[in-house]
Amino acid sequence: MLNIADTLCQWCREARPFALATVVQVSGSAPLPVGTALAVDTDGTAVGSISGGCVEGAVYELCQHVLAHGGPPVRTRFGYSDDDAFAVGLTCGGEIEVLVQRVDPAAEPHLVAALEAVVAGRSCAVAQVFDGPGELLGRTLHIPDGDPHEGTLGGEIEDQVVVAHARALLRAGRTARIEVGGDTDTCPEKLTVLVHTHARRPRMLIFGAVDFAAALSQAGRFLGYHVTVCDARPVFATQARFPHADEIVTDWPHRYLAVTKTDARTAVCVLTHDAKFDIPLLRLALALPVGYVGAMGSRRTHGHRIDLLRDTGVPEEQLARLHSPIGLDLGARTPEETAISITAEIIAHTNRGMGLPLSHGTGPIHHPAQPLYRLATAP
Repeated sequence: MLNIADTLCQWCREARPFALATVVQVSGSAPLPVGTALAVDTDGTAVGSISGGCVEGAVYELCQHVLAHGGPPVRTRFGYSDDDAFAVGLTCGGEIEVLVQRVDPAAEPHLVAALEAVVAGRSCAVAQVFDGPGELLGRTLHIPDGDPHEGTLGGEIEDQVVVAHARALLRAGRTARIEVGGDTDTCPEKLTVLVHTHARRPRMLIFGAVDFAAALSQAGRFLGYHVTVCDARPVFATQARFPHADEIVTDWPHRYLAVTKTDARTAVCVLTHDAKFDIPLLRLALALPVGYVGAMGSRRTHGHRIDLLRDTGVPEEQLARLHSPIGLDLGARTPEETAISITAEIIAHTNRGMGLPLSHGTGPIHHPAQPLYRLATAP
């Protein structure tokens, strides 16, 4: 639902009821991921998408029915139609399960607060029950980053368990399902909950104020990264040379990396081509729990760089994390092509993709990116 937070927040400010259709489960190939939503207000205005167009008409009608007649949330499944690929089904061959519920903003102030937080750019999570006792279907929790949660899923123990896992997912920037309960001594009611997360933009740290860095900063910004370009040479590290970067830092790369904030979603791209910068920087980067570390250079440069890192005591398991030469083999030559090569590798690494042509593979195009968390009792 957070993909359409802007419009939903406006409807809430106007106290306008709406029907919310959320993708809660995906199997096989499907156009859009779990958590994507479509909403319809009382005027019939629709916003968002859940299938890229395949089943939008049927879901729109279901939303109108829920708005007009009320009642509990409705779960329905859409899949491929063998008789008619353009009937109410997914022509891509996958299946999606959708939860449709009526939302009255006045009755759910915590959901309104969550939508306002997303619009304001603050990190938060929303937990939404999509399987369990009928009276709990559609219930939501708002879990702000660092503040107490708002709302309830039915009981204190369930709330505590869901909040703990929602915070972990928020730190990782992941939307995922969790299962809670089923234990008669603690949580007798079994719930399946979808945790939607809105995290601050992940960071891309580019070291080396070169032409390749200018193109990479633009590509990184396009992908939604908060891009920082760092170089020890003030004459090169300027906003004029890197207009797409969110910030420019003039400092020795390893010194800046030692003090800046990183996490599991951070991508570190080393483009300096200079051992006096590269070695202390990579030694530190490979020891940090960042998501990606890549370094530019020829295979000869890479071999020499590995030898120098070994000489400084970097263990083999850390060296194995280094993507060097950086990027996928796309035959890239220009800075712009190289930026696509690097970002393609980052995407593949983040999503555990193979980086091969889809025409060379078999099976589903989209692979599960988020794990299904299961927990029967409170920690």
